[in-house]
Amino acid sequence: MAFAYAGHNVLLEIQATITSTPEKPSKGPKWKGVLVAYIVLVAICYFPIAISGYWEYGNRVSDNVMISLEKPVWLIAAANVFVVVHVIGIYQVYAMPVFDMIETLLVQKMNFKPTFMLRFITRNLYDAFTMMFGICVPFFGGLLGFFGGFAFAPTTYFIPCVCWLIIHKPKIGSLSWIINWVCNHIITKHVIRFNV
Repeated sequence: MAFAYAGHNVLLEIQATITSTPEKPSKGPKWKGVLVAYIVLVAICYFPIAISGYWEYGNRVSDNVMISLEKPVWLIAAANVFVVVHVIGIYQVYAMPVFDMIETLLVQKMNFKPTFMLRFITRNLYDAFTMMFGICVPFFGGLLGFFGGFAFAPTTYFIPCVCWLIIHKPKIGSLSWIINWVCNHIITKHVIRFNV
Protein backbone atom coordinates (compact mmCIF):
# COMPACT_ATOMS: atom_id res chain seq x y z
CA MET A 1 0.00 0.00 0.00
CA ALA A 2 2.83 2.40 0.79
CA PHE A 3 4.02 2.55 -2.83
CA ALA A 4 0.73 4.21 -3.82
CA TYR A 5 1.48 7.34 -1.81
CA ALA A 6 4.05 9.10 -3.98
CA GLY A 7 1.75 11.97 -4.99
CA HIS A 8 1.98 13.76 -1.63
CA ASN A 9 5.66 14.52 -2.33
CA VAL A 10 4.48 17.24 -4.74
CA LEU A 11 3.67 19.42 -1.74
CA LEU A 12 7.29 19.20 -0.63
CA GLU A 13 8.49 19.90 -4.18
CA ILE A 14 6.40 23.07 -4.28
CA GLN A 15 7.57 24.13 -0.83
CA ALA A 16 11.22 23.73 -1.85
CA THR A 17 10.76 26.89 -3.91
CA ILE A 18 9.81 29.00 -0.86
CA THR A 19 12.34 31.76 -0.39
CA SER A 20 14.23 31.84 2.89
CA THR A 21 15.92 34.83 4.47
CA PRO A 22 17.66 35.20 7.83
CA GLU A 23 14.82 37.45 9.02
CA LYS A 24 12.10 35.08 7.84
CA PRO A 25 13.39 31.50 7.54
CA SER A 26 11.29 29.04 5.59
CA LYS A 27 11.71 26.26 8.17
CA GLY A 28 8.33 27.00 9.76
CA PRO A 29 6.22 26.79 6.60
CA LYS A 30 8.19 23.79 5.34
CA TRP A 31 7.71 21.91 8.61
CA LYS A 32 3.98 22.63 8.51
CA GLY A 33 3.95 21.33 4.93
CA VAL A 34 5.68 18.12 5.99
CA LEU A 35 3.14 17.61 8.76
CA VAL A 36 0.25 18.24 6.39
CA ALA A 37 1.70 15.95 3.71
CA TYR A 38 2.46 13.00 5.93
CA ILE A 39 -0.01 13.21 8.79
CA VAL A 40 -3.08 14.73 7.16
CA LEU A 41 -2.84 13.34 3.63
CA VAL A 42 -1.33 9.92 4.29
CA ALA A 43 -2.51 9.00 7.77
CA ILE A 44 -5.98 10.49 7.73
CA CYS A 45 -6.92 10.25 4.04
CA TYR A 46 -4.97 7.43 2.40
CA PHE A 47 -4.74 4.77 5.08
CA PRO A 48 -8.47 4.46 5.87
CA ILE A 49 -9.27 4.30 2.15
CA ALA A 50 -6.51 1.77 1.46
CA ILE A 51 -7.44 -0.43 4.41
CA SER A 52 -11.18 -0.39 3.70
CA GLY A 53 -10.57 -0.97 -0.01
CA TYR A 54 -8.32 -3.95 0.66
CA TRP A 55 -10.81 -5.26 3.20
CA GLU A 56 -13.59 -5.11 0.61
CA TYR A 57 -11.78 -6.21 -2.55
CA GLY A 58 -8.58 -7.93 -1.40
CA ASN A 59 -6.28 -8.96 -4.24
CA ARG A 60 -9.05 -8.76 -6.85
CA VAL A 61 -8.30 -5.10 -7.55
CA SER A 62 -6.75 -4.48 -10.97
CA ASP A 63 -4.07 -1.89 -11.77
CA ASN A 64 -6.80 0.62 -12.52
CA VAL A 65 -9.02 0.61 -9.43
CA MET A 66 -11.90 2.14 -11.36
CA ILE A 67 -12.19 -1.02 -13.47
CA SER A 68 -12.73 -3.09 -10.33
CA LEU A 69 -15.74 -0.98 -9.29
CA GLU A 70 -19.07 -1.68 -10.93
CA LYS A 71 -21.56 0.86 -9.60
CA PRO A 72 -22.70 3.56 -9.19
CA VAL A 73 -21.71 4.68 -12.67
CA TRP A 74 -21.89 8.41 -11.85
CA LEU A 75 -19.41 7.96 -8.99
CA ILE A 76 -16.95 6.09 -11.22
CA ALA A 77 -17.24 8.83 -13.86
CA ALA A 78 -16.66 11.55 -11.26
CA ALA A 79 -13.67 9.68 -9.84
CA ASN A 80 -12.16 9.38 -13.33
CA VAL A 81 -12.57 13.12 -13.87
CA PHE A 82 -10.85 13.82 -10.54
CA VAL A 83 -8.02 11.44 -11.46
CA VAL A 84 -7.47 13.27 -14.77
CA VAL A 85 -7.39 16.68 -13.04
CA HIS A 86 -5.03 15.32 -10.37
CA VAL A 87 -2.65 13.72 -12.87
CA ILE A 88 -2.48 16.84 -15.03
CA GLY A 89 -1.48 18.96 -12.04
CA ILE A 90 0.98 16.41 -10.63
CA TYR A 91 2.58 15.85 -14.03
CA GLN A 92 3.26 19.55 -14.49
CA VAL A 93 5.03 19.80 -11.14
CA TYR A 94 7.09 16.63 -11.56
CA ALA A 95 7.97 17.38 -15.20
CA MET A 96 9.14 20.93 -14.45
CA PRO A 97 12.78 19.92 -13.75
CA VAL A 98 12.84 17.96 -17.02
CA PHE A 99 11.37 20.92 -18.90
CA ASP A 100 14.00 23.17 -17.35
CA MET A 101 16.82 20.77 -18.22
CA ILE A 102 15.70 20.42 -21.86
CA GLU A 103 15.24 24.15 -22.31
CA THR A 104 18.61 24.93 -20.68
CA LEU A 105 20.31 22.42 -22.97
CA LEU A 106 18.67 23.90 -26.06
CA VAL A 107 19.48 27.49 -25.11
CA GLN A 108 23.02 27.06 -23.79
CA LYS A 109 24.40 24.19 -25.87
CA MET A 110 22.44 24.49 -29.12
CA ASN A 111 22.09 28.31 -29.15
CA PHE A 112 18.29 28.47 -29.42
CA LYS A 113 16.64 31.71 -28.35
CA PRO A 114 14.62 31.38 -25.11
CA THR A 115 11.22 32.20 -26.56
CA PHE A 116 7.67 31.19 -25.76
CA MET A 117 7.57 29.08 -28.93
CA LEU A 118 10.64 27.07 -27.82
CA ARG A 119 9.01 26.33 -24.47
CA PHE A 120 5.69 25.48 -26.12
CA ILE A 121 7.22 23.07 -28.64
CA THR A 122 9.66 21.31 -26.30
CA ARG A 123 7.11 20.82 -23.54
CA ASN A 124 4.47 19.50 -25.91
CA LEU A 125 6.95 17.13 -27.57
CA TYR A 126 8.01 15.80 -24.17
CA ASP A 127 4.35 15.42 -23.14
CA ALA A 128 3.58 13.56 -26.37
CA PHE A 129 6.59 11.27 -25.88
CA THR A 130 5.62 10.33 -22.33
CA MET A 131 1.98 9.82 -23.34
CA MET A 132 2.95 7.56 -26.25
CA PHE A 133 5.28 5.58 -24.00
CA GLY A 134 2.46 5.09 -21.49
CA ILE A 135 0.06 4.01 -24.24
CA CYS A 136 2.47 1.70 -26.06
CA VAL A 137 3.57 -0.31 -23.04
CA PRO A 138 0.68 -2.73 -22.39
CA PHE A 139 1.80 -3.62 -18.86
CA PHE A 140 2.37 -0.02 -17.77
CA GLY A 141 0.36 -0.45 -14.55
CA GLY A 142 2.66 -3.23 -13.36
CA LEU A 143 5.71 -1.16 -14.28
CA LEU A 144 4.36 1.78 -12.29
CA GLY A 145 4.29 -0.30 -9.14
CA PHE A 146 7.75 -1.69 -9.84
CA PHE A 147 9.44 1.64 -10.57
CA GLY A 148 7.34 3.41 -7.95
CA GLY A 149 8.74 1.04 -5.35
CA PHE A 150 12.28 1.75 -6.47
CA ALA A 151 11.64 5.51 -6.50
CA PHE A 152 9.48 5.78 -3.39
CA ALA A 153 11.56 3.80 -0.92
CA PRO A 154 14.95 5.41 -1.61
CA THR A 155 13.64 8.98 -1.69
CA THR A 156 11.49 8.52 1.39
CA TYR A 157 13.65 6.29 3.58
CA PHE A 158 17.17 5.70 2.28
CA ILE A 159 18.31 9.12 1.03
CA PRO A 160 17.19 11.05 4.17
CA CYS A 161 19.27 8.71 6.37
CA VAL A 162 22.33 9.11 4.15
CA CYS A 163 21.86 12.89 4.01
CA TRP A 164 21.61 13.00 7.80
CA LEU A 165 24.85 11.05 8.07
CA ILE A 166 26.59 13.37 5.61
CA ILE A 167 25.34 16.57 7.27
CA HIS A 168 25.75 15.65 10.94
CA LYS A 169 28.81 13.40 10.54
CA PRO A 170 28.29 11.24 13.64
CA LYS A 171 31.26 9.31 14.97
CA ILE A 172 31.72 6.02 13.12
CA GLY A 173 30.46 3.23 15.34
CA SER A 174 28.25 5.49 17.47
CA LEU A 175 24.65 4.50 18.18
CA SER A 176 23.13 6.96 15.68
CA TRP A 177 25.63 5.90 12.97
CA ILE A 178 24.82 2.22 13.52
CA ILE A 179 21.05 2.79 13.59
CA ASN A 180 21.14 4.77 10.32
CA TRP A 181 23.24 2.18 8.49
CA VAL A 182 21.20 -0.75 9.83
CA CYS A 183 17.97 0.99 8.72
CA ASN A 184 19.48 1.67 5.30
CA HIS A 185 20.56 -1.95 4.93
CA ILE A 186 17.17 -3.32 5.98
CA ILE A 187 15.26 -0.89 3.75
CA THR A 188 17.45 -1.61 0.72
CA LYS A 189 17.05 -5.36 1.23
CA HIS A 190 13.26 -5.08 1.49
CA VAL A 191 12.97 -2.76 -1.52
CA ILE A 192 14.85 -5.22 -3.69
CA ARG A 193 12.96 -8.23 -2.32
CA PHE A 194 9.47 -6.73 -2.65
CA ASN A 195 10.01 -5.25 -6.10
CA VAL A 196 11.63 -8.28 -7.69
